[in-house]
Amino acid sequence: MAQNSNRILLGKIGAAHGIKGEVRIISHTEDPEAIGSYGPLDTDRPGLVITIEKARLSKTVLVARLKGVADRNAAELLNGVSLFVDRERLPETDDEDDFYHTDLIGLDARLENGVSIGEVSALPNFGAGDLIEVRDPRSGDTFLYPFTKAVVPQIDIKGGFLVISPPLDADPGEEEPA
Repeated sequence: MAQNSNRILLGKIGAAHGIKGEVRIISHTEDPEAIGSYGPLDTDRPGLVITIEKARLSKTVLVARLKGVADRNAAELLNGVSLFVDRERLPETDDEDDFYHTDLIGLDARLENGVSIGEVSALPNFGAGDLIEVRDPRSGDTFLYPFTKAVVPQIDIKGGFLVISPPLDADPGEEEPA
């Protein structure tokens, strides 16, 4: 199935919660409860559209009541469903240093001297801060850089590129760990 590149992943439905049809949702929105404000959400299941009627935070997940889901059996069938919204329905960012990840993926990554080193392929966060992943089209290798203003000093979405200023390695006098 062809993936619509204008769709943004907002969250993923997890396990059923209770017996009245509620589900747990891992929300990728800045405010987890805001996922319900985007209206009907597309899914990764053909023909299935989800509308969140009510939602509340419960520890690290959102507990939600979905339109048309009235019991635990129906809720269990939705486990693992990804929730998407069209990019056009997202508000524009107010700060010049705020970006949607989808706007950065595919940008040409260049060194400060203008030499292209690859294409932005992902923006993972493994718990210690955002990273920017650049894929070298020649070798297929990927390289991770801290996604900070010091390492990525310039982002030009309209121009289709960003500048990478790789951090310097350890001092030459230091030995590498064995």
